[in-house]
Amino acid sequence: MQRTSGAAPGAVAGDLRITLVQRETVWHDPEANRAGIAADLAAHATPTDLIVLPETFTTGFSNEAVATAEAPDGPTRAWMHALARQHGAAVVGSLPVREADGVRNRLLFARPDGTDDRYDKRHLFRMAREHERYVAGRDALTVAWRGWRIRPLVCYDLRFPVFARNRAHPDGTLAYDLLLFVANWP
Repeated sequence: MQRTSGAAPGAVAGDLRITLVQRETVWHDPEANRAGIAADLAAHATPTDLIVLPETFTTGFSNEAVATAEAPDGPTRAWMHALARQHGAAVVGSLPVREADGVRNRLLFARPDGTDDRYDKRHLFRMAREHERYVAGRDALTVAWRGWRIRPLVCYDLRFPVFARNRAHPDGTLAYDLLLFVANWP
């Protein structure tokens, strides 16, 4: 993906190489899903800056996954950081995470240096009763990565354009350069 300078005040220049991972999900089996993704990436390794995994990539989109949700510092977070180090790229995707107040559909943006940012899905899919099992997030996230400002959101957030609107700062720069949605539409 390339963004050219001069497009707007503060616009970034340069390429952002993105690897999208889409594969059959092994239902409710985080270990098998992590292993499969790692194998796919190893088999098709190309230089990349950002590896994008689907929403709830460890379990599939399932309301039953709340029973086996991971702790915030669980094995998938550690795996994402190891994958980021191995590929020299950020890794982004969401998974069910258990906090004191309930389970969240949490997007992690993991960097090779071991740091990460998180975003909890704001708009829960009521038609599938997701709101009865998950706690909604509140705040949007903008991540700086390799000269790009990225706004990652999750699936049903797509239906709320006001929440995703790219607002201009007083100096005319926009809040983000890339709007990125991870989704799992069975």
